[in-house]
Amino acid sequence: MEASRDPEFLPHDGPLREDVHRLGAMVGRMLAEQGGEAFFQRVEHVRTASIARRRDGHAVDDLADSLAGLDAHAAESLARAFAAYFQAVNTAERVHRIRRRRDYQREGSAPQPESLLDVLQRLKEQGVGADELLEWLYKLKVEPVFTAHPTEAIRRSLLEKEQAIVRALVDNFDPTRTPQERKEDDDRIFMALSSGWQTAEASPIRPTVQDEHHHVGFYLANPIYRIIPAFYEVLADALQTVYNVAVPLPRFLSFATWVGGDMDGNPNVGAETIANSLATQRAHVLEHYIADVDGLARLLSQTDDRVDFEPALLQRLETYREQFPRAAAKIRPRHADMPYRCFLTLIRARLEATLEEGHAEGYASAEELLDDLLLIVHGLIDHRGLNAGAYAVRRLIWRVRTFGFHLARLDVRQDSRVHDDALAALLGDETWSQRAPSERVEALRLYASGEKALAKSDDAQAESLRAVFATLNESRGRYGKDAIGLYIISMARSAADVLAVLALARYGGFTITPSPLWGEGRGEGTISREDSAPHSPSPNPLPRGERADSVPLDIAPLFETVDDLKNAPDTLRALLDDPVYRAHLLARDDRQWVMLGYSDSGKDGGTLASRWGLQRAQVELLEVAKQAGIRLAFFHGRGGSASRGGARITPALMSSPRGSVGGVLRVTEQGEVIHRKYGIRALALRNLEQTVGAVLRASLRPREDEPREQEWREYMNALAADSRRAYRELVDHEGFVDYFRAATPIDVIEQMALGSRPSRRRSMRGVEDLRAIPWVFAWTQCRSIITGWYGLGTALEQAAAKHGEKALEDMAQHWPFFVNVLDDVEMVLAKCDLDIAEAFSKLAGPLHDTFFAMIKSEFERTRHWLLRLKNSEELLRDDPRLSLSIRLRNPYVDPMSLLQVDLLQRWRESDRSDDRLLHALVASVNGVAQGLQNTG
Repeated sequence: MEASRDPEFLPHDGPLREDVHRLGAMVGRMLAEQGGEAFFQRVEHVRTASIARRRDGHAVDDLADSLAGLDAHAAESLARAFAAYFQAVNTAERVHRIRRRRDYQREGSAPQPESLLDVLQRLKEQGVGADELLEWLYKLKVEPVFTAHPTEAIRRSLLEKEQAIVRALVDNFDPTRTPQERKEDDDRIFMALSSGWQTAEASPIRPTVQDEHHHVGFYLANPIYRIIPAFYEVLADALQTVYNVAVPLPRFLSFATWVGGDMDGNPNVGAETIANSLATQRAHVLEHYIADVDGLARLLSQTDDRVDFEPALLQRLETYREQFPRAAAKIRPRHADMPYRCFLTLIRARLEATLEEGHAEGYASAEELLDDLLLIVHGLIDHRGLNAGAYAVRRLIWRVRTFGFHLARLDVRQDSRVHDDALAALLGDETWSQRAPSERVEALRLYASGEKALAKSDDAQAESLRAVFATLNESRGRYGKDAIGLYIISMARSAADVLAVLALARYGGFTITPSPLWGEGRGEGTISREDSAPHSPSPNPLPRGERADSVPLDIAPLFETVDDLKNAPDTLRALLDDPVYRAHLLARDDRQWVMLGYSDSGKDGGTLASRWGLQRAQVELLEVAKQAGIRLAFFHGRGGSASRGGARITPALMSSPRGSVGGVLRVTEQGEVIHRKYGIRALALRNLEQTVGAVLRASLRPREDEPREQEWREYMNALAADSRRAYRELVDHEGFVDYFRAATPIDVIEQMALGSRPSRRRSMRGVEDLRAIPWVFAWTQCRSIITGWYGLGTALEQAAAKHGEKALEDMAQHWPFFVNVLDDVEMVLAKCDLDIAEAFSKLAGPLHDTFFAMIKSEFERTRHWLLRLKNSEELLRDDPRLSLSIRLRNPYVDPMSLLQVDLLQRWRESDRSDDRLLHALVASVNGVAQGLQNTG
């Protein structure tokens, strides 16, 4: 890459420019080596033409003509070449984020914005004292939830190669590295690039649920597992710096997953995958603990002639010698005077026994392992060992407290209609799903309360659900209560949908069995000196709030469509008024979870109607909960793109309704978002700091009350209605489904082996039957991305005519909710290219004239009003870094988009039978997705 061809870089971005050039040159050398000089020159010709087209404002026709008619192999290679170029840009940008973080830490003049140190300083300036802050820390609960949604288009082996490139670039930060060492760094990078080129971007085999589990496990058991102790250490340092406070910190970070438990529309998920996922997660985390214990055993070489040891530890060491004689016999005689090393060797033996299912000598729970580790850490502290190993042991303690023996809580999800089908069979009532919700509630109460049992049935659906609940019940006993997350009801519309789950759970035996010895369980608390004493939990401990003969399951209705969000308060009110459910909720500590669906609401009503429906629902649901005297917690089902609720965490939380956070954040993470946030340790740590910091700010000092907000809400009701009306006029227009299938690569996306579940829920009658991810993915590929903006321009134009521009300008400047919406739409508009979208649209033949005219008109209208309200003449004027990021990629994305248009036309002309063209199409789809950094 020549400097003259690059967009203008920002101040402080000199190293980023150097990395982009360095990697770009290596990619070019690799392409010449792997594809030949002629191939490299073709790539360069197309690349320079693409840059010129952007620079000089030329039409796409000339560039498109240069890409037309390539044979399938050449087309696929060209697409992969351009993908390789901006993968280099992606990597360089991630490394630059690490560099900027280190610059802040090195300079020390001001904390990095949104770091924990920055957040605590801000809170202190706003009058938050140490006591208030600590009180909220003990109420905090942050839980990212990793889903199995098929939006990650890169296989794990390529992710590992990217990590190798990152490590080499990070090593290059060191100014003392010799020329030979820098050459070795370059060799490592070139090897990763070359081997990556020789590796297919995705497997041709559709991944199984187990494959998805291993993919998510790559992040949970590697970067995240490693940085958890560092996160708490950063928080402790910030507390010490800002408040001069040093106290034991509570555990408030945990993780959850849907992989193996998301049954909604996926026939491959059920009782077996639930059991397998939990068992695999347990094995993964235990293996990590064993590796950490081995490291501690090598570190803690203290001998009994130099320091004293706690009698309790020595006593337990002798007990373990008797329990594990084979492991004890392997301890070398020369290590006999090292009690910590001997004890850790036997802890390892007990962990290995725990790996064997049902081994009597294994740990019954993570709390028992913690007891052993606390004996060590407190012994070290009491005998001058704080700096001789205690910190290392504390790191493992934080991991055990965070991940337990389950690694991540497993959520389970199923569609309410599946529950209805099963109940129809169990009750012998074919009209069950057509009955009014009030009738179903009345009929379900006896079964949901346990007063009456559902009769056994041979129905496959009913038996499958019975097996699911039986597995959950068995797993809760085997892996602990923290292993099981929420039971989520997709398409929940009434109280009957929730009582149906209670009834089916009892049918599957998912209850707490009464015992004459049950009592209060041990609370979590914090790491304290007193915790070093051994404890024996009661024979059948029950956590606070639970009672015998209850269903120990948090049930979360998922409100997905715009209408469901509108009706959600009435649904929750009816549910909380039901005596059977209130009894269940009392046993769950009077806390109700509600999941909010960003994806389907956006697909249903467009971005503005979705965002306002979600905002309004939270306000009204909170009021219902307050009136009922229960605690309400929201689970945000956000996707990766802005069209599906993807957003920067700080503005998203700071613009949320006051009181909606309340110290709790549970949010889905999926696909390329997981990789972007958690793929590199330093960035994973940065992301967790930003997330927790945003939760603290939104909880302790939410945005101030705005007296004009009530009036703005009325305006927004009209804006959302007008936007939805415009959006539905497009998607309900006769022929739109045919246009969608012709003007986007949806037929290619449906062929891609991206996930274990189908891309459609049922037969494709309309957009309602298509899943939100391929819906957004397809519109993103064709570069119009209507899912992120359509309808907004019409709504703003009509609102200005009714209320005047001044009202909209006030909202755009002073209402964080509206500001955040406009910022997200601005980002989507900046990624659009209507010239390329038109090339895709022409594939629809006669439908092009009708629909593209509507899309282009609404795009210009939306862009006009957005810039007008922001008092700007260009998109992203106030976000130069994002603007630069998009400009860096556009010259490499554009050729792949135009190549895709040509390939689509030829593939369809072959009646979609030419697999060589399909492979080239898949390469172009993967490349565009990575270039735009969005799939679904």
